[in-house]
Amino acid sequence: MSDTIELAPLDEAITIAALTADPYPIYKRLRAESPVLRVKSVGRTFLTKASDTKLVKDNAALFSSDDPNTPMKRAFLAHTLMRKDGKEHMRERMAMLPALMPKTISAHWAPLYERLAAEYVGRLPRGEVVDLFPTLAGPLAARILAHIMGIPDASDEEMQRWSQVLIDGAGNFGWRPEPFADSDLANAEMDACLERNAERLRAEPDASALSIMVNSQNPIPWSQIVANVKIAIGGGINEPRDAALTILYGLLSERDQLAEVQRREAWAEAFEEGGRWCAPIQASSRLVMEDTEIRGYRIPKGDTVMTIQASANHDEELYEDPDRFIVFRERNPHQAFGSGPHHCAGAHVSRRTVGAILLPMLFDRFPDMEIVDPGSVVWHGFGFRGPLNLAVRLK
Repeated sequence: MSDTIELAPLDEAITIAALTADPYPIYKRLRAESPVLRVKSVGRTFLTKASDTKLVKDNAALFSSDDPNTPMKRAFLAHTLMRKDGKEHMRERMAMLPALMPKTISAHWAPLYERLAAEYVGRLPRGEVVDLFPTLAGPLAARILAHIMGIPDASDEEMQRWSQVLIDGAGNFGWRPEPFADSDLANAEMDACLERNAERLRAEPDASALSIMVNSQNPIPWSQIVANVKIAIGGGINEPRDAALTILYGLLSERDQLAEVQRREAWAEAFEEGGRWCAPIQASSRLVMEDTEIRGYRIPKGDTVMTIQASANHDEELYEDPDRFIVFRERNPHQAFGSGPHHCAGAHVSRRTVGAILLPMLFDRFPDMEIVDPGSVVWHGFGFRGPLNLAVRLK
């Protein structure tokens, strides 16, 4: 490729703080004006159009997940499968995948989640104002994940704290020391928990991911078993938690749509629209393996591109009125669960637990539930995003 082809423009004004507070107006401007843009504060080339993000995710040979400049390795103290490609990635992914397959979900996790959801929803006080983040969405996601991973003795509080500090560390693109100090402590706690449960599961195997991995006839190394579970903890709580809260916010803000969803029992469609509207995982990094070109700009070997799936899910070429929560869209080819080899392994679990079980159960118990003050809901996050609170009156 000729060096005369220009690099993408360099932006020195966009800050991580602005992206964390509300990235969507920024992405809207970039899609219109600079869909390929080097962002100095993040140290990456942003790709904000849906066709570009999908092209990158689907081409692992040219755009590798093994980005040495990501804070993920430092946060997890491991080279995780999220930063691997090809056979190595597939072997580690397949090691835990039997625990997440539709057959296992139907036989083991859906019935368990239904019991847990009934228990957690049953604790909510009728007629009162309750914040559903700490009382339902967070702890329920933590409890089912603890069982799926094979660490049921980890408390809801521990699971949520571990998840958040791993997320904060993996998204620490400013490389501040404090998030890594927190993740170091969490890693030590998780290591002890996993050692303890692995010993138990070697004696008494079950359908959990840790059990499947430690009892495999050809197991992956222990260090990678640990890294696998940590990746699941990092992403397996915030995704269903934030998806549930986002969908609830959308439905409770659009009462006509809520009525139609209830009439049609269209909870699956509501789930997909929530993922599109505010993707829990907003952005991903890829290392460029050879000089290439995107939209007429030179992307040199060794550069890091960032696929902004949050922006892709609002691409005007695919969606009419993309900033609105609209359940009954004619097409919804969103990228909330990624694309290509790294498509989210927990997508089936989230769809089943949140979409098929929790949402209808919650509205069956509280059919006239309402948001107390939509303006008080705080949305937060650049790499990962969701509401930090959702106060509702349980009518």
